[in-house]
Parts: sequence; structure tokens; C-alpha cells
Amino acid sequence: MADLARDPVIMVGGGWGDYALIDSGHGRKLERYGDYRFIRPEAQALWSPRLDQWDAHGEFVPGSDEDGGGRWLFEKPIPREGWPLAWRDVRFTAQCTPFRHLGFFPDMAPVWDWMRDQLPAEGAQSLNLFGYTGVGTLALSERGAVSHVDASKKSVGQARENAALSRMADRPVRWLIDDAAKFAAREVRRGRRYDGIILDPPKFGRGPTGETWRLEENLPGLMADCRRLLDADSKFLFLTVYAVRMSSLALAGLLAELFADLPGKIEHGDLAVREDGESGRLLPTAIFARWSNPG
Repeated sequence: MADLARDPVIMVGGGWGDYALIDSGHGRKLERYGDYRFIRPEAQALWSPRLDQWDAHGEFVPGSDEDGGGRWLFEKPIPREGWPLAWRDVRFTAQCTPFRHLGFFPDMAPVWDWMRDQLPAEGAQSLNLFGYTGVGTLALSERGAVSHVDASKKSVGQARENAALSRMADRPVRWLIDDAAKFAAREVRRGRRYDGIILDPPKFGRGPTGETWRLEENLPGLMADCRRLLDADSKFLFLTVYAVRMSSLALAGLLAELFADLPGKIEHGDLAVREDGESGRLLPTAIFARWSNPG
């Protein structure tokens, strides 16, 4: 039986050559993406900024509703078609999207390292659901074949471009434009298994043919199918959730129920990014639950 760790874990990501969290506070954060700096909303930055002034190339100003919307305001020129960045051996394009993101989630960097550490050096079979622009997929592809699934044709196209930019176009990756829940259910019927699964489901979304996704309603069924795609020889499952009124302990409780017949351990907690500077202040960004099986 998988052991459930009651105490939460904090997975902390720091900056690297192409990314840094410079400062945060008063519901905003200042970040560096390569040579460019941006201000974005951050509801969990309840404290005051350390710096008196923020010098940025652009700022995302949110709309009036809490479910999204808003626009970028630029003070200095930036490449509107994007610019290249890197994390370890993965190259990708950063770009100011209409959804306030910049084409990848820097707080996931410790997760990408953690996943690679769980898998053998080669021959692994991994699944990335809601794979977005593929940075996590390319990190996993170092260990073996990956099935990358996202409902957005544009995101999958960007992921393939990132693979080419990383000189990883020949890696064994299946790039799939599909509804994640329907794909997982079909994989169960096909009798497939994976060594590792990562999923980052949105609070709300639509599939390529209009399927509706609501996290609280649909997550338990998807997680049950993910469990069926793993066995006692599998190595991990990693689930992240952003922008919901939910505890990481709730996610861990769901995994504890579904993984009761497997060995290993279940952990939960927060993802956080460490600010530059002496304070090393941690900005929480998401909650997660994970199952690991060192064997």
C-alpha cells in the first residue's frame, strides 16, 4: 500500500540563466525572461515589494473578472514573435500570450528534474497530459518515449517547434492533439501502461471538439484512468493544480484512495519560486500531489 505523507512538501525552484523572479508584492510579480522583464498579476503576493521601483518592458493588466482576460501594456520594444530561452538541455520560445503566460511555467523546473530522477536512464514510457508547449515533454524524452497530449493545436505546434529548436525532433515523442480525458480512457481500453505520468489540468477548458472540462467534476475520473495506466513497476505520477480553492491534501487524499494497491509513497504540497536577493522569499504558485515508487 502506498504510504501517505501527512506533512506537506515545498518544491522550490530558483532562477537560472534565462529566468529569475526579481521581486513580488501588492498582488504582482516582476520576472526576468532572458533579456526582458515583465510584471504580471500574482494574487498570492500579499506582502510589500522589496524594491522601490520596477523597471519592466511590459505589464499584463488583468480584466475585471476573476476568470481571466486582460491585456499586455508595453513600455519598451520586445520581439512580438517570441525569443529563445533554455532550461538545461531544452530550448524553447518565450512569448507574451493573451493568457498572461509567456509560453512555459518556470515554477515547474524542480518538477522536471524530479521526474527525470524517478526514471531509469533509458527505455521509459511517459505520458504528459495537458502538455502545453512541451518543455516537460522534452525533459522526459531524455529517458525514453513520451506521449504528449494537448487539446490546443497551437500549443502542440509550438511544442514541436521547441523540439526542433532543442535539436530533439528525432526523440521518440508522439505529438497528439486530443482531449486528455478521452485519450486516457482510450489508452486504458488499449491496455497501455506507462512508467510515469504528469498532468497539469486547468480549472476549466474545452477539448478540440468542444468537450467541456471542469476540474472538480472531471478530475476524479481522469485520475482513476491514470491509475489504470500504471502498475507496480511504474515510477511516478505528478499532478499540479493552479488557481483553485482547494488544498493539496485533497489531491493527496484522492491519490491515496486510487493508489492503495500499489507500493511507494504519496506526497503533497506547494510549488514555489525563490526570489532573487538576500531574503530568498518564496512565492507559492500551485499545489501538487505526487506518487513515487523507487522500487
